[in-house]
Amino acid sequence: MAKLKIPETITEKELLKIVNDPVVKKRAKNRIAYLLAFYQCLRVSEVVKLSSEDYDPNTRLLHIRQAKGSKDRRIPIAPETIRAVKFLPVGSYKSKDKGVRALQYALKKDGVRILGKDIHPHTLRHSGATHYLNAKRWDIRQLQIFLGHSDIKITQIYTHVNPEDLTKIMWDEK
Repeated sequence: MAKLKIPETITEKELLKIVNDPVVKKRAKNRIAYLLAFYQCLRVSEVVKLSSEDYDPNTRLLHIRQAKGSKDRRIPIAPETIRAVKFLPVGSYKSKDKGVRALQYALKKDGVRILGKDIHPHTLRHSGATHYLNAKRWDIRQLQIFLGHSDIKITQIYTHVNPEDLTKIMWDEK
C-alpha cells in the first residue's frame, strides 16, 4: 500500500507574514483568498465560487455551495475573515478554472518568495485545520463538520501535530 504524502503546513504566523507582505496587500483578491482558505479551511474551488450572498450576517454562517461531492455545508465565519465578505467574489476571473489556476500560481510564487516554502492552496486548508485543532483546541468531530468530511478518517489526515506543541502539553506550558 502506497504511503500518502502529507502536505507541509504553515503556521498562522507564517500566513500573516504572507498576507501582510506589501506585494500581496496590493493584490487584494489573492490576500482575501489566502485568508479564506486558511481560516475557513476552504478548498481553492470553494474560495473561487464564494459570493457575498453566501454570508448570512444574522447567523454568522457562510454557505459553501456545491462543494466536493456536490454537497452544501454551512460553517461559522471566522472573525479573521468577516471583513473579507464585502470583497467577495474573489474568483472574478473569466472562468472558475482560471481562478483556481491563478490562485495556485500566485500562492506558490508568494510562498517561495516570502517563506522560502513551496505551498499550495490545499496547504492552507490543512494548515487551517491544524490551527483549529492545536491552537483553538477544537475537537476532531467539530473539525470534521467544518471541513465537510463524511469520514472522520479523512479529517485525521488534515490534522498535524508538531513536536513543539507536544512539548508544551507535556510541560503544561501555555
